[in-house]
Amino acid sequence: MISFDFVSAVLACDTRSVQEFQFHFIVNYSQSQEGAVGTKFEMAVVESICVERINDPVVDTSDKLYVVVGKDLKQSTLPWALNNLQARQMCLLHVHQPAQKIPFMGTRFRINQLEAHQVIAYHEQERQDMFQLLNRYKQICQKSGVSAEVAYIENDSIEKGIVEFIVEYNVRRLVMGAAADKRYSRSMVEPRSRKAIYVRLQAPPSCQIHFICKGKPIFTRQSRLDGPGASMSLPQNINSDSLRSRSVSEGHNIMLLRDSPTRGYQRVMSNNRGTRISTFPLPNLGAEETPAIRLRASGEWYGRSPSTASRLSTCSSDALDAVISEGSEVESDSSAGPGIKHIYRTPSPSSVIERGINDELYDQLVQAMAEAEKSKRDAFEESNRRREVEKEAIQAKRRANTSENLYAEELRKKQDIGRILEKTKEENESIKKELDEVVEDLRVALEQKSFLESQIVGFEHEVHDLEQKVFSGVDLLHNSKKERDELQEQCDDALRLLAEMKEKQGSCSSVSQLYTEFSFSEVKDATRNFDSSLKIGEGGYGSIFRGVIRHTQVAIKMLHFDSLQGPTEFQQEVNVLSKLRHPNLVTLIGACPDAWIIIYEYLSGGSLEDRLNCDGNTSPLSWQNRIRIAAELCSALIFLHSCGIVHGDLKPANLLLDKNMVAKLSDFGICRVLSQNELSSNNTFLSCETLKGTFVYMDPEVLTTGELTSNSDTYSFGIILLRLLTGKPALGLKKEVQRALNEDNLNNILDPTAGDWPFIQAQQLALLAMSCCDVRKNRADLASEAWRLLEPMRVSCGVTEENFQIPHYFICPIFQEIMKKPVVASDGFTYEEEALRGWLESGHNKSPMTNLELASSNLVPNHALRSAIQEWLQQP
Repeated sequence: MISFDFVSAVLACDTRSVQEFQFHFIVNYSQSQEGAVGTKFEMAVVESICVERINDPVVDTSDKLYVVVGKDLKQSTLPWALNNLQARQMCLLHVHQPAQKIPFMGTRFRINQLEAHQVIAYHEQERQDMFQLLNRYKQICQKSGVSAEVAYIENDSIEKGIVEFIVEYNVRRLVMGAAADKRYSRSMVEPRSRKAIYVRLQAPPSCQIHFICKGKPIFTRQSRLDGPGASMSLPQNINSDSLRSRSVSEGHNIMLLRDSPTRGYQRVMSNNRGTRISTFPLPNLGAEETPAIRLRASGEWYGRSPSTASRLSTCSSDALDAVISEGSEVESDSSAGPGIKHIYRTPSPSSVIERGINDELYDQLVQAMAEAEKSKRDAFEESNRRREVEKEAIQAKRRANTSENLYAEELRKKQDIGRILEKTKEENESIKKELDEVVEDLRVALEQKSFLESQIVGFEHEVHDLEQKVFSGVDLLHNSKKERDELQEQCDDALRLLAEMKEKQGSCSSVSQLYTEFSFSEVKDATRNFDSSLKIGEGGYGSIFRGVIRHTQVAIKMLHFDSLQGPTEFQQEVNVLSKLRHPNLVTLIGACPDAWIIIYEYLSGGSLEDRLNCDGNTSPLSWQNRIRIAAELCSALIFLHSCGIVHGDLKPANLLLDKNMVAKLSDFGICRVLSQNELSSNNTFLSCETLKGTFVYMDPEVLTTGELTSNSDTYSFGIILLRLLTGKPALGLKKEVQRALNEDNLNNILDPTAGDWPFIQAQQLALLAMSCCDVRKNRADLASEAWRLLEPMRVSCGVTEENFQIPHYFICPIFQEIMKKPVVASDGFTYEEEALRGWLESGHNKSPMTNLELASSNLVPNHALRSAIQEWLQQP
């Protein structure tokens, strides 16, 4: 008896030829009959179906091309397929690998270590990214004018997923990569990647596979079942008892060799032209699975969904006539999608009788169909029960896995809590230790606080005592001021008495004959009662005012009663200046002994200290003026020392300048007049209490030994000379200049406001100043050494400064004379040839002007300058 199930299966087969359709029909027929021989009716049914399939061929879907695409859009597989392969239909295949490790909090965790919702969310995001990627691949196909489908599967192994897809969907043509594009080489003839090798070996032989790398075909595995009636081998283990032969159509014999239900069938077809052996796989269908029936209606082929198939399978034997007879009605089923229609009509037994089938055969057919339907229902129920049992087993396994995961999570949490407790315990111990330390510190602080409070109480008593002493001191101060005022009055009275006595005697002291005495009233009138606007200086000795007395502009020095210089110093300065005359010593005009006032000539240039500091926006001194001032000071000191006088307070503030920048030494209040014995021994001893002067200019040996000699003025002269060279303060200047000389870096400390110092003169002056500041026994002598160096420099500077008719560029920087044979050195300056050659021959390789190393020793004659000098000398 023919079962309706095998008819449905045969009708659902998507065969590529009539022979394959006949083969599948007979296979199903053989399984349904379990070895029974078919009747004429059964063969008529087979023949009718075969004729129907022969007349109306199935749409050939083997032409669909599948292209495997990956995550890299730059992959060359798809462009090669679009440009080189022609296909009616194209499907883009992508195997998606869900991530097994998920990035979280800066690291990557396995999915079994995270919460389920986190894993689901991440995998969903991966799928969204995959969909976007596939859409971009689809857009690439659309731009190329190809309409492509998109398919994807999820699998942990890409190569296994591709093979499973090929088997499941019976893929006949496939394009995939042979290796990564960067691995391409011209010598490649076979696939090299692990995925390509696996697919090549494991894919069914019916699939033709093109392996591509970097847009070039590497290897093509041809299909071994690529057309109708493809030749196949006949297995050796054929069981003759299972062989069954049935004539399907005239001229063809089909023999079925059933090896096993799962391994498939082989068929041997023979005709007048020969014998061919082909192998066909047997689909593995479940009890409830019924392939769709594909029939032609109105020129189109329609499929039937499983739900409709199950509805047809429950019909009686009359359903067979519904399949075979013509004019069947077509019913649409929206659940199967657009264009999918199902065949459903109440079967009519008369249609079978009309084909010449007798009643007995019909009853047998109906009975067989009923038994088959009952067996199917039983199998379906058993399948449902088995499915429920499997579902419960799966759920139980899931619950067990969930329990295991919960247990592992609880165990992990327990371990985390243990670690937290251990860490908390350690932190508590550390806090306890810190608390003990804080308590100890607090105890010490409290002890210190009590001690300080006791000290504060003692200090308060001391402050109270000191306040009492301050009040007593204030009272004493008031009393002292009153006594001072009384003494001042007595002093004034004594002075008036002395003046009266002088008038009565009618004679003058030897000192008064040497200077002019002025009355206090004349001095007040000259200074407009000591107007502050006329004050031009002030120091520890007193104040200096500018005034006009007896039609002469003078400088009036008024000593303070509490100054360092008292009546003794006043009388000494008057005696010295009244007896001495020198161009570089300030001139004494007169004095007012009554008020300890000394009157000098007025010098409008101010002091050297003011000019070095550019006080009052005065212009800086040029290096020529500085050299001349040093020479003039040296001349004045030589004169004083020859007269047995040691100034003792040499400093730039006591060196005054007139309008022509001529230096004159002043302030002889603390000078010392040496006796003949002291002159012979060249020293005098002073107690530390009598030492006076400015510390930074004072000879250090005077402070340590108390010996005051002319060498003490030499030390002060050396410090003043260093200040003239550098313009820097005197404190620490000696060490700074010595360091510059040792490092041959003198140019960097010279005062740039003085102009471009001639390096030779500057170096000679610096060495002279350091010699003057040396220890006393090694100091330079002012008369024999200092004056011998300064006098030529003073003369040359006088020429360049005062005689403006001689251009300064006519003067040699070394000789300070008008050049006769000027030459240009490599430093760019012009020198007298004789002077520069002597400089170079003495071992110097640096410029006399810049102290920088000369690039060469070549000398270029300056003929233009020589001609200009000769023309200038020939002028009257």
